[in-house]
Amino acid sequence: MFGCFNFRIGFSFLLFFSCSTAIYSQELNHIFKPGENGYQCFRIPSIILTTNGTLLAFAEARKKGCSDTGDIDLVLKRSPDGGRSWSTLEVVWDDGENTCGNPAPVADRRTGNIILLSTWNLGTDHEKDIIDLKSKDTRRVFVLKSTDDGRTWSDAREITKDAKKDNWTWYATGPVNGIQVQKGKYKGRLVIPCDHIEAGSKKYYSHAIYSDDGGENWQLGESTPRHQVNECTVAELSNGNLMLNMRNYNDTRVRQVAISKDGGHTWSDLKGDPALIEPVCQGSLLRYDYPGKRSFLVFSNPADKEKRVNMTVRLSYNNGKTWKFSAVLHEGPAAYSNLVVLPNGNLACLYEGGINSPYEGIVFQEVSVADITGKK
Repeated sequence: MFGCFNFRIGFSFLLFFSCSTAIYSQELNHIFKPGENGYQCFRIPSIILTTNGTLLAFAEARKKGCSDTGDIDLVLKRSPDGGRSWSTLEVVWDDGENTCGNPAPVADRRTGNIILLSTWNLGTDHEKDIIDLKSKDTRRVFVLKSTDDGRTWSDAREITKDAKKDNWTWYATGPVNGIQVQKGKYKGRLVIPCDHIEAGSKKYYSHAIYSDDGGENWQLGESTPRHQVNECTVAELSNGNLMLNMRNYNDTRVRQVAISKDGGHTWSDLKGDPALIEPVCQGSLLRYDYPGKRSFLVFSNPADKEKRVNMTVRLSYNNGKTWKFSAVLHEGPAAYSNLVVLPNGNLACLYEGGINSPYEGIVFQEVSVADITGKK
């Protein structure tokens, strides 16, 4: 079914019901899979297209299992042909037994450089201890840069003092792509969606950091006016305003949205989007200027109020006021995702997915706009 109804795309699909248990069967194109290079788990996908037309797919490579704590490296695979083939696994940042994660890359269209934001903590420090101020260290913020289309990378450079307040404990960049503002007063600005938790109150908010000089210097934007939101994704609207779309912890189980008119420095009050249901999970928002046609917003997440299942891509032609078209990429277990526009004009979603668990690997799946809208 097309139009405003969901429909399924992919390879072979079988769905069996036994009481309340669903068993899914789909051939999934895992480009990161447990066991590769000795890593037991890959999580937290992020993907961008460089100015040279190369896809860069990032992930956290976890040495000893899928825990958020421990020996975690930032890794990369490159595709020069729109995702048909991928390079071998490359390590971007390995700091021994510590945690290097939350990849948030952005391509600077003026220079071609790739700027990669990331967070770090001691591998022995757990999130709960960092939040409770009982850890040995804290979450820190770093930036890496590639000037050769993602082939090699600079050392990680710490920017914590510019990107994080002293009374913040937990902190995350992305994890999803950043953007470069394309029009208006803030044209050229690099914007990275982030989140943090306050010490004492333990309230959690979203915010952005931004750079007006290609990633050399970073400024910290204001927090969202209300809390109970964290991992977020950002896109530029047709009028040049920015939209922040956030993971939400209140009982509505819908994504929260805020608008910035000053390039990501401040945000409007939060507003729930009833069309974007979620099980409390990360999502991805992308602006796509479709060649020869009007531009639109694309959004991906596991579209279910209870479970991390049903990876869905949605399209909006009116700056996110409504989401008329949608397609289900995978009805089975799925979690974090990141959208990208391919060189051939199609979209692709890089997402965590599997048959029995969302964390069986990271899937690359291409989808055309026509497949989503049903209009050839």
